[in-house]
Amino acid sequence: MRQSTYETGAGEQEKALLVSLVTDDVRRSGADPQHSIEELASLADTAGVAVIDSIMQNLDVPDKRYFVGKGKAQEIRELAEQTGATTAIFDQELSGAQVRNLEEILDMKIIDRTQLILDIFAGRAKTREGILQVELAQLSYLLPRLSGHGKNLSRLGGGIGTRGPGETKLETDRRHIRNRITELKRQLEAVTAHRNLHRERRRKVGAVQVALVGYTNAGKSTLLRQLTEADVLAEDKLFATLDPTSRNLILPSGKEIILTDTVGFIQNLPHDLVAAFRATLEEAAEADLLLHVVDASSPMRVRQQKVVDEVLQELGAGGKPTLIVYNKIDLSSEEALSMLTGGQDTIRVNAFFEQDMTRLREAIEDRILGEVAEFRIPASRGDLAALVYRVGEVLEQDTDEDFLVLSVRLNPADMEKSGRALEPYRASE
Repeated sequence: MRQSTYETGAGEQEKALLVSLVTDDVRRSGADPQHSIEELASLADTAGVAVIDSIMQNLDVPDKRYFVGKGKAQEIRELAEQTGATTAIFDQELSGAQVRNLEEILDMKIIDRTQLILDIFAGRAKTREGILQVELAQLSYLLPRLSGHGKNLSRLGGGIGTRGPGETKLETDRRHIRNRITELKRQLEAVTAHRNLHRERRRKVGAVQVALVGYTNAGKSTLLRQLTEADVLAEDKLFATLDPTSRNLILPSGKEIILTDTVGFIQNLPHDLVAAFRATLEEAAEADLLLHVVDASSPMRVRQQKVVDEVLQELGAGGKPTLIVYNKIDLSSEEALSMLTGGQDTIRVNAFFEQDMTRLREAIEDRILGEVAEFRIPASRGDLAALVYRVGEVLEQDTDEDFLVLSVRLNPADMEKSGRALEPYRASE
């Protein structure tokens, strides 16, 4: 009989089978199951797991006991015995009962997509806030499934699904976990209060904040590093950076703003994670401008953009001024580039091309500080002259016979709100 995976030494790399269930709901949603399982493979690679093979099952609805059905579960066991796989990673979230039933029939470790993402986050969190947030998300995930992860929590081998609080003994009762969750929430409230204090200070000094948002691995950290020369990790892996990083960015005019890199989004991002990281992700909601970074070379970029938009909407950042940054154009085919949405709120860049970074800085400046316009105001219209000063920064002032000539860097929001009366007096270019 095959050796139980729960006795496997921690030093060996885990070998996994990927399992995905395609239901009627998935088909109706228009999601691409193949892309989802490819993404799951990337997540497994990020977690340090060797993917042996993948299995896809079609059912109208998930099987209540075995998720993919007892017959398919038997097939998975046979494939695992043939290939030496020690772990089954499911692309969807499993209930505690399903995990328990699958463990019994497969005799291998069972991990679902949520647990895999939580595991990656546990390995990537470095700041106190990040560590607290990940532990809160892991415990919130674990609590309703306590009875379904018997072998996972009691095995000594380690590996994915057992990092951080996942190593807690099975006998840790629900009351202890609930108490710990309460304590984590209390500590995070203190951290959030501290973060809000910093935000309030930034508002008082008039600091402008720009947030990088986007699908994981779209190149946000690379852009932060190239724009600000920040010493941040940037590698070709999902969730390469977890904790938000803020750096000062000097715009072409010399104005200094704050540029913040936020955690990457992913489809089916666990709700426990969104809840736990809300304080961090709210940096996006507080920003004056969002840079939505899109991997232009990804065949799933439209779907990925939609996922990011949905999470931003959930965070209350929907409708925020946004510049879409199509990154990695050097890796994109001509056909892919021709399908990218154009317009004044988009820009295409190669993060490693300094000329593109100069254009991006200029584009940020245009949206933060506004365009420079010239107005010829009749000298008798003091009310209009005062209005000019309210809707922007006057760079130059001169007189021309009976007119006051003002060169102004417009504030887009103020111009939209109060400056319509000035339009007839704008000098033509």
